[in-house]
Amino acid sequence: MRLGISLASFHAVDDPREGVRRMLARTRAAHDAGLDSLFVGDHHATPRPYYQNTAILGRLLAEWDARPCGALFLLPLWHPVLLAEQVGTLAAIAQGPFVLQCALGEADRQYEAMGVDPRHRPSRFEECLDALRRLWAGEEVSSEGRVPFSRARISPVPAEPVKVWIGATAPLAIERAARLGDGWIASPHHPVAAAAEQVDRYREACAGLGRPPGETVIRRDVHVGGDDAEAEATARPILASGYRGFPEGATVIGGPERVAEELATFAAMGYDEVLVRNLMPDAEAALASTKRLGRVRELLAESR
Repeated sequence: MRLGISLASFHAVDDPREGVRRMLARTRAAHDAGLDSLFVGDHHATPRPYYQNTAILGRLLAEWDARPCGALFLLPLWHPVLLAEQVGTLAAIAQGPFVLQCALGEADRQYEAMGVDPRHRPSRFEECLDALRRLWAGEEVSSEGRVPFSRARISPVPAEPVKVWIGATAPLAIERAARLGDGWIASPHHPVAAAAEQVDRYREACAGLGRPPGETVIRRDVHVGGDDAEAEATARPILASGYRGFPEGATVIGGPERVAEELATFAAMGYDEVLVRNLMPDAEAALASTKRLGRVRELLAESR
C-alpha cells in the first residue's frame, strides 16, 4: 500500500506568506520522508486564507520529484477549457505522473459565490470530465451543454495520460466513479467498518459495469507523535472539541507503530493508497508529524 500526503490549504495566518512557507516546509518533509504522492485541495470564496490549487501546486512542485502529484478540482465550478489548460501546464511542470482528483463538492456557498446552480452539479461534472479528456488528447472540442463553448484546443497537452480519481460517497456517486474514473477516493469521514463497506460497494459497482476496479484511495486525518502518549496528549483535545464533525474512529493518532498498524487495516481491505492530511492545526506539530510519516511508511513496507 502506498502512503501519500494531501496538504492542508487552509491556514489561519495574519501574513499570507506564512501559509505558503508552511506548505513548502511540509512538502519538503513529505519528500524527505519518501511519501509516494503529493496533492492539494480545492475550495473557493473562503473567509480565511486558502491557497488556490493551480498556483500553489506549481510552486510546491519545485520541492518534489518524479513521484505522482496532483490536485483536487470541484469540476462543476470550473470552465473545462480553462481547467484543461491549467492541468496541461501543471503536468508539464511535474516530473512524474499527474493525477486529477475530482468531485462534485457540497451544494454550499461556493456555488452561490461562483454563480453555478448546484442542481446542475452532476451534469456539469460529467460534461466537464468528457471535455477535459478530449482536450488533453489534442482534439478540437465544442459543447452546447451547461457550459457552452466552441472549437477549443489547448496546448501544451499532457505528455502522458492524466489519471482521474473521483471522490464519491453516496451509492449513485460511487457508481459514477466506477463508470468514469481511473480510480476512486473514499471519504475521510468513514470509520474503519464503513470504509470497508464503501470499498466493497465500489468493487461491486465496477463489476456491474464490466470494468476492473481502478485505484482505490482513502484519505485519513492523522497525527503521528513521538510515541502513543505524546500523540494522545497533543491530539486528543482537538478531537474532543468536535474535529471537523468526524465520528469516532475516523481519525488516526499515535506513535509511528500504532499509526502504521491502523493504516495497515486499509491495505487489508484492498485500498491501494492512503492520503494523509495533517490533523493538527499547530504548524510545528503538523511538520513533526509529516516527518514521522517516513517511519510509518517503513513499517508499512515491513508488514507486507
